[in-house]
Amino acid sequence: MGAFLDKPKTEKHNSEDSGNNIRYGIGSMQGWRVEMEDAHSAKIGLDNHKDWAFFAVFDGHAGTGISIHSSAHLLNCIQANQDFTLGITSCENVVIQKGIREGFLELDEAMRSLPDVVQNSDKSGTTAISCFVSPKYYYFANCGDSRGVLSRNNSVLFATEDHKPTNPNERARIENAGGSVLIQRVNGSLAVSRALGDYEYKCKPELGPCEQMVSPEPDVTVIERKSDDEFMVLACDGVWDVMTNDEVCDFVRDRMAACEHLTDVCNQLLDTCLHKGSRDNMSVVIVAFEGAPKFSEAAKERDEQLNEIIRKKVTELCADDGTLNEAGPSLVNHVMNCLDSVRLELPPGGGLQSKRHLVEELVRELVPNNNSDSESSPPVLSLFPKAS
Repeated sequence: MGAFLDKPKTEKHNSEDSGNNIRYGIGSMQGWRVEMEDAHSAKIGLDNHKDWAFFAVFDGHAGTGISIHSSAHLLNCIQANQDFTLGITSCENVVIQKGIREGFLELDEAMRSLPDVVQNSDKSGTTAISCFVSPKYYYFANCGDSRGVLSRNNSVLFATEDHKPTNPNERARIENAGGSVLIQRVNGSLAVSRALGDYEYKCKPELGPCEQMVSPEPDVTVIERKSDDEFMVLACDGVWDVMTNDEVCDFVRDRMAACEHLTDVCNQLLDTCLHKGSRDNMSVVIVAFEGAPKFSEAAKERDEQLNEIIRKKVTELCADDGTLNEAGPSLVNHVMNCLDSVRLELPPGGGLQSKRHLVEELVRELVPNNNSDSESSPPVLSLFPKAS
């Protein structure tokens, strides 16, 4: 089925940890893609700065080589940069920003020497969204169309800007480097205008690294920490393709109150995005700060009550011969359509699709011989390679 599987792979890979008065959860899922090309990094307590932390998501395309290598080496490249270390020592954010930027560029240059890249057998690339968390500041660095958002006091305070070929400044650089923007892609192929790797778009020797068709330069933004900071979300475009910044933050905020573990919040977000139509690999890092919603037994009980209401309604529908005859092999979709007309207090941002996994489980249990669409519909075949 081209770049897609017949059924999505929904197994999750999770990790979580805490320290320095923050905690994080990570979730990743292959989804409909034939290969998992995402990678991530997370570390609380840097080698020489124990009160700092680092988080990143890498969304690979055209292979896994660059995304995996970047996840293993970006932090080291930045920490080894003299400006980064000097900036921390002198408490100068401008110098720290410069060090982060140079770390990206140095990693991109170093990866040109990887054997598979030299032999031209690895033409992959990756976007990168990262954030250093210091005792006083956040340092977001974005290269590509993965995205980071920060929620403060029940609203989205900040979101990184996606680097797309159609952005005027990005288009100008692409065209100045001899490229073109066709069907919203670099040379009609690549859907991001900045990335690590992708060296076939960085082959003009007379141009600097940030002047090539595809640039490895990140946008680095510094934000002062506040006591009412709730959480940040770093995720690849498989999440942002189907949910807005506000929807993701509203959903995460609600789920934090109902779930004891951040990994459960991550997994529910990934499932919701899948059911909302995401066709991509998905990875998410959620970092909770002191102002984050606290787990509440009352919120958990409300969620369980909602699940029970859905369970009763699905049971009624599946016991109705008329419903079964009318729905045929599309029973899950039929049940979802029926539930859509019922007044339910659903998780904000996620809506009814955040409960589709429950509906699927109930239909399989109640009507085991029905060959229903137990997963969201398969995606339409893409004519273009995965871009991020």
